[in-house]
Amino acid sequence: MLNARDLRFGFAGQPPILDDVSLSLEAGEWLGLNGDSGAGKSTLGQLLAGYLTPQAGTVTVDGAPLPRRGLRPVQWLPQSPELAVNPRWRVKRILEEAWTPPAALREAFGIEPDWMNRMPQALSGGELQRVCVLRALAPDVRYLVADEVSSMLDPLTQLDLWQGLRQIADERQIGVLVISHDAALLQRLCSHRLTLSDGQLYREPPAEQPDAQIATAPRQSPR
Repeated sequence: MLNARDLRFGFAGQPPILDDVSLSLEAGEWLGLNGDSGAGKSTLGQLLAGYLTPQAGTVTVDGAPLPRRGLRPVQWLPQSPELAVNPRWRVKRILEEAWTPPAALREAFGIEPDWMNRMPQALSGGELQRVCVLRALAPDVRYLVADEVSSMLDPLTQLDLWQGLRQIADERQIGVLVISHDAALLQRLCSHRLTLSDGQLYREPPAEQPDAQIATAPRQSPR
């Protein structure tokens, strides 16, 4: 289980963005998070993945702190994929920075063979986002924080991306925190949803069964 307990974080000279925030994400669970712009959703995602250090509180995976080195078991996927890659590396090296996905999985994510020798700026935003999602699915990854990863994509590409991610996450029982302003998307994907407002997390009423066009929801452990 990914556990965040009593997190507090603020930037220098500013009031805390997050104050005493706690959440848990179980293996195989899809949890939604929404909130206004500037509420701290991306900050929370970076804290969960170890990109930022909380001023107070803890983040643990199965009771152990996040590792300081190597591939982290929690991966944060930002909205803008170009910020997550080295612009001087070709796609093959970008993927193999984390692992070497098999050809069948690259095909499932719509990654064409000729992309492997391209530079990231030669791909569209949607194409590069697929590369970043696949890179984040290395075998040792247990949890994903998907931070508005499909907001720049057209509806068909969104569907392809979420279907591919759902299939792999369900097979490997990867827990996914989906951050989005799109309430309809969260309702389709997630069985539980949270709202971040004024530095606090609030649980929303249980969602209906996620949309069958995306995929069948994983089994949820009692809360």
